[in-house]
Amino acid sequence: MASEPISNPFDHPALPLLTKPTNTETRRIFVAATRMNDGKTTTCLGLYAAIQAMYPRVGFIKPVGQRFVNIDGLMVDEDSYLLDVIYKVCVPIQSMSPVTIDSTLTRRYLKHPEKMLAELEDKICRAFDRVSWEKDFTLIEGTGHAGVGSVFDLSNARVAQLLNAKVILVSPGGIGRPIDEIALNKALFDKAGVEVIGAILNKVEPDKMDMITDYAGEGLRRLGVPLLGVLPVHRMLSTPSMSQIAEEIGGRWLNGRATGAMHRAERVIVGAMTAKGIVDYLQPGVVIITPGDRDDIILAAVSSERLSGEKTISGLILSNDIMPHPKLLDLLEQTEIPVIAAHQECFNVSSRIHSMTVKTQPQDTDKFPVIKKLILDHVDMKQLLAAF
Repeated sequence: MASEPISNPFDHPALPLLTKPTNTETRRIFVAATRMNDGKTTTCLGLYAAIQAMYPRVGFIKPVGQRFVNIDGLMVDEDSYLLDVIYKVCVPIQSMSPVTIDSTLTRRYLKHPEKMLAELEDKICRAFDRVSWEKDFTLIEGTGHAGVGSVFDLSNARVAQLLNAKVILVSPGGIGRPIDEIALNKALFDKAGVEVIGAILNKVEPDKMDMITDYAGEGLRRLGVPLLGVLPVHRMLSTPSMSQIAEEIGGRWLNGRATGAMHRAERVIVGAMTAKGIVDYLQPGVVIITPGDRDDIILAAVSSERLSGEKTISGLILSNDIMPHPKLLDLLEQTEIPVIAAHQECFNVSSRIHSMTVKTQPQDTDKFPVIKKLILDHVDMKQLLAAF
C-alpha cells in the first residue's frame, strides 16, 4: 500500500515556479549507472537500509522514471513503488516519482521546450522538497546513464545539478570496460559541475573480487573516483520466478499459481529426452519445458512429487499450445506443481527465459535480506558518508 500523503509547507500551488529546491540542509546522494540494468535499483535498495541505520529519517525520490505502474490512478515509477512497499518511506508516493516518461512526453516537449522544462523542473524541485522535509538524508535514484533524459533537457547530470546532489556511479564488474564507461559518464557530470564521490562495481564473480578491487580501484583512483565497493554475483537476484516467466512468455496458468508463482527457475531444461532421462532433473529449482503431449514427462513429474510428498521441480512449461489429456490435467491439479501453457515452441520459450532481464519486484521478499547484506558487507559506508 502506498504511503499516506503528508502535508508540508513546500507543497503549495500558489508559489512561483521553482528553479531549485528550497531545501538546502538535507544530505542527499544521487545514484546513477553507466548503463541501464547495471544494478542501480538493487544498489539503492541496499543503500537505503545502510543509510537508515545511521540516519533514521531517510527520504527517497526517483525524479525521472521510464517504467511505471498505476497506483490508485497515479502513474508511479515502479522503482519508487518498490522501495515504498519495502521501507514504508512515509512520504506521498506521487512525490517519490514526480516525472514519468510516457509515450508522448518527448514529442510534447519538443513542441514546447521552454514552457515544459520550467514546469518539469518545478515539479522535481517541489517533489524533492516534500520527500526531504524533516529528513536527515535523501536517496535519489537516476534513470539509466548520465545522458538519459537529454532529449527533454533533464539528463541525470542535469537533475543531479538541479538538486545539488553528489553522485555515486554503479557499473558492471571488470577492469577496462567499467573504467572506460565511468570516465565517459563522469565527464557529463563534470560538465554539469556535479561531484562524483565514488563508484560501485556490481556482479563480480567471487573468485575475481580481489583482483577487480586491486586493479579497478587503481584505475578509478587515476580518474579521481574512489572505489566504494565491489558486489559479488548472487545468482538468486538474477533468477526469475515462475510468475515473471509467465509474464515474459505470455503464458497461461494451468495449475499451481497460488502456491508456486514465486518458485525460482534456477535451471531451465528442455524435455526432449525420454521419461527415464528426465528423472535426474526432477529437483527443486528446475523448470522443464516440454510439449503438452509428452505424457511420459508429465507423469514422471507428477509421480515424483506424489512419491516424495514434497516439492520437486519449480515448474512445467507446456509449449506449442498443446494441452495434455484431460486425465493428466486432473492429476496435475492434485499436485502443487506450477504449470504454464505457452504458445511458442520449446526453443523460443527457452531463449526468452535465458535472455530475460530480471528486476526485483515487491513480491520478491526473499531477495530483500540478500540485497541489504550485499551492501552492508561490501560497500564502505564510512568512506561514502565522509563526503558529506
